[in-house]
Amino acid sequence: MRLPAAGPLAAVVTSEAAAVVAAVARLSGDEADAAQAESLRARSYPLAAADAEAYVAAAAQLARPAGDDAALGRLLEDAADVLLAIAEAAGDVAELAAAVADRCSAPLRADAVGAAMLAEAAARVAAHLVEINLAVTPLDGRNARARAAVDAAAAAVRRGYSDTTSPS
Repeated sequence: MRLPAAGPLAAVVTSEAAAVVAAVARLSGDEADAAQAESLRARSYPLAAADAEAYVAAAAQLARPAGDDAALGRLLEDAADVLLAIAEAAGDVAELAAAVADRCSAPLRADAVGAAMLAEAAARVAAHLVEINLAVTPLDGRNARARAAVDAAAAAVRRGYSDTTSPS
């Protein structure tokens, strides 16, 4: 049986990426962005436990010999909701990281961009798991929202990375 690790890890990575963004913003004298990053950190960290709980509940229902398909469907949707929250939080962290990278001092820029990269990876993991949980309903709007979070995170990384690597 697969351990419920990828979803919770994505939430923790999102939270830690937000912590890096908060530190970079604070060191740059940007208390508003530091506060926003701390808010994202507080929003994302509890999602690790929520995802693990949702996974365990769905796995237990799936393991029943004559399972209730409706109950399983609800549990998988609950799990997808938590994963979507992780993907969206990660997308928000990546976007904030790119904005902070744009405004922070040059020596801190690489850390902000690294945080954006970590958040993008977390968004990709969570979006992948949303898709897995909603495999029976691929047209579910949560798939599109999760993919949008990944796209936003990827765009933020591209912006931040190109700004970091271009000559000044």
